[in-house]
Amino acid sequence: METIRLNNLDIGYRDHESVKRVATGITASIASGELTCLLGVNGIGKSTLLRTLSAFQPKLGGEIFIEDKELSSYTDKQLARKIGVVLTERPDVRNMTVEELVGLGRSPYTGFFGTLDAEDRHIVGEAIEMAGIDRLSTRMVSTLSDGERQRAMIAKALAQQTPIIILDEPTAFLDYPSKVEMMMLLRRLCRDMQKTIFLSTHDLEIAIQTADRLWLMQQGKIAIGTPRELADRGDLSRYVERKGITFDREKLTVHIDS
Repeated sequence: METIRLNNLDIGYRDHESVKRVATGITASIASGELTCLLGVNGIGKSTLLRTLSAFQPKLGGEIFIEDKELSSYTDKQLARKIGVVLTERPDVRNMTVEELVGLGRSPYTGFFGTLDAEDRHIVGEAIEMAGIDRLSTRMVSTLSDGERQRAMIAKALAQQTPIIILDEPTAFLDYPSKVEMMMLLRRLCRDMQKTIFLSTHDLEIAIQTADRLWLMQQGKIAIGTPRELADRGDLSRYVERKGITFDREKLTVHIDS
């Protein structure tokens, strides 16, 4: 089922004197149960697109539909029940346990004082278990490794119980095994919970092996398809290949010439 639909979307920045368009005319959709990865060189506009879809930044034109309702028609509280966001930046929390951090994901559902009832605490426990961080629930967030912290933030998004989760570089700063574990966790959440997960990454080969669909952001446009489709069309070769670097379209692997 399509949970995000873009119609002729323009993204970018507007200031007092000018408008800078990063990408224009994006018409595409993202479905539940699929892991979709956004690729592109630094500065191409990946974070701009994610911020626009998360309503952190206004669009310049076109339409964004979340479950067949225009993004701009949602209130902040309604949107917090639709989209969970996990950013690369470390959460600025002090003197807070993992369980308390994950509990913040229940804020769209709690009252003014944010008090968790028995059902909220049960949901928090389930989210911690799904993220595979049961043993960390009583640890202080400040003592976690980068990988543990990312899992805690994903658990917070799971506790938010949104159909959509958007992540900005969730594998940044992780070692290779942790990158793979993180992507496998996200893919499992898509499969088991029918979540719509859309994330940006620079880890091309891991994305090729784990993603259902790739969005390859190029200058002013986006190529969309399965890894095989983008390889066959030559999009991945154009993205990867430089002097001394080649892309094997058959094996979907990158080779560095010796």
